[in-house]
Amino acid sequence: MPRLSTFLVMIVLLWALPAAALTQSLSATDAYKLLEEKRDVFLLDVRTFGEYMQTRLEGARLIPVEQVGRRLGDIPRDRPILLYCAVGSRSAQVARYLESKGFTDLYNMYGGIWAWRSRDYPVMTGTP
Repeated sequence: MPRLSTFLVMIVLLWALPAAALTQSLSATDAYKLLEEKRDVFLLDVRTFGEYMQTRLEGARLIPVEQVGRRLGDIPRDRPILLYCAVGSRSAQVARYLESKGFTDLYNMYGGIWAWRSRDYPVMTGTP
């Protein structure tokens, strides 16, 4: 019976360990630095069309949260991806979803575009 108890302990330990997150959380300042250092970053805005029209990061691609599942083909797998929303919670959810679909090199900007704007970093407004 020692084998069974060892096996059960291993199962419980593996279940209790948190999954290794592939997504890195970045402040607006770190996200700004990332964009300056890496020119090939894919900017993914997961907000609504209305939010996107009000203010967005230059070069950002809009794929609202509810469309991500059916638009995975629009998201590159061979580039770093910086996700953002208004404050960082929707983009964190999308990042976890993308992780589950095999995406890597993901960055979530916590504080979202509100944190970005509070630092007076450049934004775009109106029609792209």
